[in-house]
Amino acid sequence: MNLRIFTHGTSRQADRGTGVREIPGGRPGTRPGVALAIMLGAQLMIILDATVVNIALPHIQTGLHFSATSLSWVMNGYTLTFGGLLLLGGRAGDILGRRRMFLAGIVVFTLASLAGGLAPNATVLLTARAIQGVGGALASPAVLALVVSGFPEGRERIRALAIYSAVVTGGSSLGLVLGGMITQWANWRWVLFINVPIGIAVTILAPRFVTETPRQPGRFDLPGAVTSTVGVAALVYAFIRAASNGWGDSVAIGAFAVAAVLLVAFVLNETRAAQPIMPLRLFANLGRSGSFVARLLLVAGMFGMFFFLTQFLQDVLGFGPLKTGIAFLPMTALLFGVSRLAPRLIPRVGGWRLMVIGMIPVVIGMAWLSRVSPATNYWSGVFGPMVLLGGGMGAVFVPLTTASLAGVRPQESGAASSMVNVMQQLGGSVGLAVLVAVFGTATRDSQAHPVAGLSAAAFHARVLAHGMSTAFFLAAIFDVAAFVVIALLLRERGPKVPDTPAGLADEEVAATAISDGIGE
Repeated sequence: MNLRIFTHGTSRQADRGTGVREIPGGRPGTRPGVALAIMLGAQLMIILDATVVNIALPHIQTGLHFSATSLSWVMNGYTLTFGGLLLLGGRAGDILGRRRMFLAGIVVFTLASLAGGLAPNATVLLTARAIQGVGGALASPAVLALVVSGFPEGRERIRALAIYSAVVTGGSSLGLVLGGMITQWANWRWVLFINVPIGIAVTILAPRFVTETPRQPGRFDLPGAVTSTVGVAALVYAFIRAASNGWGDSVAIGAFAVAAVLLVAFVLNETRAAQPIMPLRLFANLGRSGSFVARLLLVAGMFGMFFFLTQFLQDVLGFGPLKTGIAFLPMTALLFGVSRLAPRLIPRVGGWRLMVIGMIPVVIGMAWLSRVSPATNYWSGVFGPMVLLGGGMGAVFVPLTTASLAGVRPQESGAASSMVNVMQQLGGSVGLAVLVAVFGTATRDSQAHPVAGLSAAAFHARVLAHGMSTAFFLAAIFDVAAFVVIALLLRERGPKVPDTPAGLADEEVAATAISDGIGE
């Protein structure tokens, strides 16, 4: 079986009995394993930046004199530009070349990281974080699109997507571990400086090993680009504003209205555009649409869990930054480990069944976290949920990512990859904003009912734990909703694995099962 990977003229030979042999050399396309490592290293850097700053926030606040309300924009400034520009970044890669946009995004991201690390004041840091988001939005869709276009459906792609899923899902929790180590042992500025050598290495190595994709003739859908970018940014900002100022805030309501108008205009424009930035036919597939919705719900709960569990460990249990980071290691290790096993599990149980099985511990783990209180300790109330969440999400995200991209035409892989990233980013930002708003309501209600005999510190811990348990409960509801979507919309309708002809490699059978399961 001949597979062409990251090349137009160089082939890799894959043999069922002997495995895969790489052709030695340093030309683009001749070392696909190296190319994948370079791209996923860059993707890990981008993913880490969404959470590695989390643990450093108290130190950033002290160092640059942020107010309590403005501090949230260290995270939100990155989220806003990243989420708003993802569709445009994906389309730019389709038209101008994905490697070119990947490198442009990495250069912007690296320079902004350097500027943020050197920031003398809050304004410079917030500006640098926003520009980091721009770089991430240009580079991130190109990574997944290069994987999809470079690895044909079957054995090679399912392996590549398993590694990609491990990086995307496990990278967020790994960011908490690294953030704790860097903050404890060095200085908060190094959570940004660490991106610089990685970015330089990727910029040097990518032209040698990653093959450029052909440019597609066409032009940008300017109305679609403007309405999608501003509409998504307005939606993210509306949730951020509502989380900090309440759902009745006039600016938040206005932002929701602007987002609704622009996103409706975007959909109407895409139905008429000759070359749309987001081909709506991608959503004609019920399974693919369901995979997008399930991802949004899962990430909404997951990022909210990271945010609140980090605070619970430090503010309620009294952990330091390093100990907090290490506390996330069980989840991180299981996410990476199970994601790597998923390609071998899929042909044995089926992609849909693996997602359903994986969702059960995810729901149980999040529901378990909703029982946290000041009396909870790490081993009785946190370690167990982390194990369940890490193993469950590791099982779910590989087939879920494959379901989102199976059957997509090569010329539209950039748009489909952008949509996966948009759901990831929107899920994180919107989910966190909703959970923060619910947390605020729960803590205000708890503060209104003081308990006699409790010290001020004990009462504060009780209030925080009550708000966090309420947020975890809502995150569990998000996970239940994702479970329902997966169970109803992604069920495999093609031939079962045992009916597949003998002799196919496990990963090939897995890809066939998933592709059939979200049939066109």
